[in-house]
Amino acid sequence: MKVLIDQQQINSRVISLGRELANEYQGRPLTIIGILAGSLVLLADLIRAIDVPHQVGLLQASSYRGKTTTAGTLSVNLDYLPDITDRDVLLIDDIFDTGKTMQTVLAQINEREPRSLKSAVLLWKEEATEVDFGPDYHCFKIPNHFVVGYGLDFNNEYRHLPFIASLEGADLA
Repeated sequence: MKVLIDQQQINSRVISLGRELANEYQGRPLTIIGILAGSLVLLADLIRAIDVPHQVGLLQASSYRGKTTTAGTLSVNLDYLPDITDRDVLLIDDIFDTGKTMQTVLAQINEREPRSLKSAVLLWKEEATEVDFGPDYHCFKIPNHFVVGYGLDFNNEYRHLPFIASLEGADLA
């Protein structure tokens, strides 16, 4: 395991992003939606850093199962979302990889008629992106490595790490 982004770098950038978002959404009805389970750590830290009133919602979207490091069929569950009609919505995810998950989830959320809809991610693997857009906000761009920590997992392990690390060779067995 090789550390790519340490805890201090993450904390500093999340606080900075929170200030930026607070300025943008000041005085507007904001709902922040986290994609389970990878976004939980970022979501918890970011909502404390966004100093404007806001609602929080969660949805499930998953395409990785078990020990796989490549995406499978995407499954999305929007059952736990609050009413977002005519509200500004910020969708939070842990990583923007190919972009296919974000593209699908944004389209489904948009059907619920939010006033505006933007996305924010902790990590962006720009060179892996297969869609014609990127996240509206990101904390860090990273190389195309399989990474864990700060909510990201491999086989439901490593989410607890306070840093981002790439897994290599024997780590992926």
